[in-house]
Amino acid sequence: MARWLKQVGEAVAVDEPIAELETDKITVQLPSPVAGALAEQRAQVGATVKVGEVIGAVTAGAAGKSAPAQPPGAEKPIVPPNQPTGRQPVVGGALNTLAAAPMKSQTPEAAPGKNTGEPTPAEIAARPVGKGGGNGSSGALDKDALLKLTPSQRATARESGQLPQPARTAAAPAAPTGPSDEARLAAVDPRDEVVPMSPLRRRVAERLVQAQQETASLTTFNEVDMTAVMDLRAKYKESFEKSHGVKLGFMSFFAKACVAAAKLYPGINAEVIGGNIVYKKHYDFGIAVSTQKGLVVPVLRDVDALSFAGVEKGILDLAEKARTGKLKLEDLSGGTFSITNGGIYGSMMSTPLLNYPQTGILGMHNIVKRAVVIGDEIKVRPMMYVALSYDHRVVDGKEAVSFLVAVKERLEAPERMLVEV
Repeated sequence: MARWLKQVGEAVAVDEPIAELETDKITVQLPSPVAGALAEQRAQVGATVKVGEVIGAVTAGAAGKSAPAQPPGAEKPIVPPNQPTGRQPVVGGALNTLAAAPMKSQTPEAAPGKNTGEPTPAEIAARPVGKGGGNGSSGALDKDALLKLTPSQRATARESGQLPQPARTAAAPAAPTGPSDEARLAAVDPRDEVVPMSPLRRRVAERLVQAQQETASLTTFNEVDMTAVMDLRAKYKESFEKSHGVKLGFMSFFAKACVAAAKLYPGINAEVIGGNIVYKKHYDFGIAVSTQKGLVVPVLRDVDALSFAGVEKGILDLAEKARTGKLKLEDLSGGTFSITNGGIYGSMMSTPLLNYPQTGILGMHNIVKRAVVIGDEIKVRPMMYVALSYDHRVVDGKEAVSFLVAVKERLEAPERMLVEV
C-alpha cells in the first residue's frame, strides 16, 4: 500500500484515483468504483495487501463526512483490479466485502496419527516379513526376501523366524546457521537507519540473483570513437528537432546499431527455454531508465522498423511514463535485448548484468577525450567504452566479440546504417 490519494469523507468521482499500490514492477492507481465519498480505509500505508482483498469502501452518492448513512450493501469495495477472484460479494454489515480464498482439495487428508484403517509406514517396517502376513514364528519366510540377504543373515533369519530390519542411517547434523534476520536487525546500531526494501527493489534483487544463478554470464569490452556520431548530431541537431519535435540523442544510434548486429549474430537476441534456444525474429529492446524508486527497463517495440526519430520519441515516451508512474505491466515485458547507459552518471566502465531471460545486454559509458593513434598520428578523439554481457550457454566468445565489433563499426561509420551494410 503506497499511499491514499483520498481521505475518509472526501468526495470522489467515478474512476477517480483513490489509492496507489506498489507492485513488484510498477505503481498502480486504484479508481473509485462509484461517485460518492470515501467511507473507510482498511489498509495502512506500507501494509502488504493481497489481490482481491478489500482495502477500503466508497459510499455511493455521498458528498462528504456529513453524508447520510447508506443502507446495507450501498458501499462499494475498493479491490485491486483485473484479478478475478471467482467469488461473489458477500454482504457483511454495511460493506460488500470481496476476498479470494485458496482452493482446497475435495478429499480431506487424514490428520497425523488418525486411525484410517491402514497401517502406517512405521508399522509396516516393524512387521516381520512372511508369506502368511503374520509374525515370523508362525509363517514361512519370504523366499524372495531371503535371496536378497547374505548367507549369515539368511541363517540368522531362519533361526529367529524374522528378517533383519534395515539399519537406520544417522541423520546428518544440521549445518550451523548464523543469527536470524530478526536478531541482526535487533543488533543494528541505533545511529543507523533501517528502511524496508520496496517491492520494486526486492524484485530487482531477485531478478539479478536469478540472472547470476541461471545463466553463464560473461562480458566482453571494446571502445568506440564517437567522432562521426557527434559530428552528425551537431550538423543536424536543430533541423532534426524542428522536424520531429524531439532531440537527436545517442541512444537511437546505439539501438539501430544493435539491431543490425543482432541480425548478423542472432544468439544475442534469444532466450533459453528448457533445452531449447528461441531465436527472436523481432527486436523489442529494453531501455534502462532510472526513477526515484529504482531502475526499470521498459520495452521499445519493433526497433528494427523504427526510424531514428521513432526511436527517440519512443524512448522519451517510456522515460516519461517511468518517471510519472504511468508504466503498465505490458510496457515492461517481452524484451529481447537490453541497453543501459551508465555514462549519463559518469561511469567509465562497468559490467552490466543480464536482464533474465535475455541473452544479451549492452552497456554504454561516459564519453571522454583521449589520445588515440590514428594511422601514424596521435590524435585526441571522444572515446566511449562499451560492454556486452552475454549468456555463454547460447553465445560463444567469438560471436559476442563479433557482435560488439559490428556495433562499433556502425557507430564509427553511421552511414552504414542508412544503407544497411
